[in-house]
Amino acid sequence: MRDTAKRAYRSAARVARTAAARTRTAPALTRKAAAHTRTAAVRVTDRAREAARAARRRWRAAAPQQRQTARLTAASAALGLVVALVTVAAAGPWDSGQRTAERVRAARQEGGSGGDHTRPGTDSYPMAPQVLAAAGPLPKRAAGEGGPRTDARGRGGTRPDQLPPPTASALADTLEPLIEDGSLGAVRHASVVDAVTGRQLFSRDAEAVSAPASTVKLATAVAALTARGDTYRIATRAVGKGDRVTLVGGGDPTLTERDLATMAERTARALDKRDVHEVGLGYDTSRYTGTDRHVIGPNENLARVTPLMVEEGRTDNSHHGPAPRAADPALEAAKIFARELADEGVTVEGTPEERRAPEGAAELAVHRSATLGALVERMLTHSDNDLAEALARQTALAQGEPASFRGAGRAVRHTLKELGLPLKGARFADGSGLDRADRVSPVLLTRLLTLAADPDRPKLRPVLTGLPVAGFTGTLGDRYGGERGEPGAGLVRAKTGTLTGVNTLAGTVVDADGRMLAFAFMTTGASGRDAAQQSLDRLASALANCGCRDSPSTG
Repeated sequence: MRDTAKRAYRSAARVARTAAARTRTAPALTRKAAAHTRTAAVRVTDRAREAARAARRRWRAAAPQQRQTARLTAASAALGLVVALVTVAAAGPWDSGQRTAERVRAARQEGGSGGDHTRPGTDSYPMAPQVLAAAGPLPKRAAGEGGPRTDARGRGGTRPDQLPPPTASALADTLEPLIEDGSLGAVRHASVVDAVTGRQLFSRDAEAVSAPASTVKLATAVAALTARGDTYRIATRAVGKGDRVTLVGGGDPTLTERDLATMAERTARALDKRDVHEVGLGYDTSRYTGTDRHVIGPNENLARVTPLMVEEGRTDNSHHGPAPRAADPALEAAKIFARELADEGVTVEGTPEERRAPEGAAELAVHRSATLGALVERMLTHSDNDLAEALARQTALAQGEPASFRGAGRAVRHTLKELGLPLKGARFADGSGLDRADRVSPVLLTRLLTLAADPDRPKLRPVLTGLPVAGFTGTLGDRYGGERGEPGAGLVRAKTGTLTGVNTLAGTVVDADGRMLAFAFMTTGASGRDAAQQSLDRLASALANCGCRDSPSTG
């Protein structure tokens, strides 16, 4: 009561002082109004003083028991506030740094890039402190190890408060029984590393290579971001010479009909300035070389690999996942462009023809894709095979290699070698992982992830932000669910990989102690896909919910 009265008195006094100050500076015509204000302020002050004196009288007159009750009530209210703050601190955005961001971004379906991990209209990605657990002073490491580095004074790259890393023995006790699950098949390779330091914490033939399926997209992503940069945009152009217009594919599989409509409008304006209203239309796919057919042949998982296509050649208005595809995506794109030109008043003679753009042709219109960082996010979130092959060819173009399956494989390997990554036995037959000839090791996958977590490499951050979130987004959206719920839902962030008999999972978790771990589990020979995936999910969930410091086997 006394505190309440005092606060009221102080507030009234402030009002009075403010009124007095205004009175001194008021012009003559407003002095009368100021006087009324001052009188009102004095009345408020007098009432506050009287309320304070009354409160003090009641306090003095109160019995000891009543005073004790008042003290206990105030103390309980204060304690309740403290408990509430502690609870919020434990479960709020500080519960790991990663999990709250995952839940919010995964559940929010806005028009951002990838799996809605990046805000619309931005080209920036979370910096390391937002996706890394707190570290503290860290030792310097060799190239390719990833994770935060120290500065010249030996200081760590994140917050100074040290979080305890897991112990190898505790992780072994947790993971070994799960990795022995018979549903995983005969070949079982695994790697778990501390994403902060790059230190190996668990290994099961971690350097042995096997078919990665779609987890090879992690290598494709890192290579493309390194070779091109995260802000690079793929250009589709319309060029003209005389009465000939050519649509030139640059390798953007996300091109839409709306994009072509905009290009047609600009092209028509440019032609009108030249007094050209009737044209022959060609389309140029020479940016890629070699076969445009993957070894799996015509398939709903992948269109013909061409630098010119609309919405990945999909014919069912879908945006990701298996879908029927156009027999000739480049020709279909050119036909759409011809229709849009006609709508703009330009007469197109005959059917579009495939031909190279003539030398000296002037640019009439250009469309640029989303940034490479956004394309990487989309590729990883939805395991987009068409984007993966396109990004592998962008790596080839940047490295001076032919933009073909073979040239892209060489370029990816060369780029990763320059980063100092372990490539013994690795083979990149394609960019998507659909080719069973692909070979990588678990240790390579975890090194790719820790490299993307390196604060010194912010351009690689889309590799982490694009990973599907368990139970929420992309290829993990329908996993870690069910009536009983899975402990890894919202906590596991990982790239999936599935072919017949091949099941893989590679990504990151923040364990129960708040330490960020990178993992890769690779299996071959499983008889059932669903059972194998559930076993892999249990392995990742065990990491997410394990403190993994005190091993029972060490007493």
